[in-house]
Amino acid sequence: MAEFIFFMHAEAPHARAQDWAAYFAKLRAAGAFEGGSAIGAGSCERKTGAPPPLSTQLSGYIRVSARDLAEARTLLAGNPVYEAGGTVEIRELPHD
Repeated sequence: MAEFIFFMHAEAPHARAQDWAAYFAKLRAAGAFEGGSAIGAGSCERKTGAPPPLSTQLSGYIRVSARDLAEARTLLAGNPVYEAGGTVEIRELPHD
């Protein structure tokens, strides 16, 4: 099984907060949920030179397990950001 991370973008104003519980329950029932959280304030740091500005487009993440990217895509069904027409970025987490 591979692991993927879904990055929710903060562009879906119609995503309903009450839909998250049902979505997380669906992921847990499928045995795919590995964790997640909203993303709060922070900063960008760089050892030398001026750091870039903090990205404001990310609002949260969810870690899931799936056989491949195609299966990970199917796990978006019911995601409140995705269902509201917002962007969810899917990235595979490499294993050494």
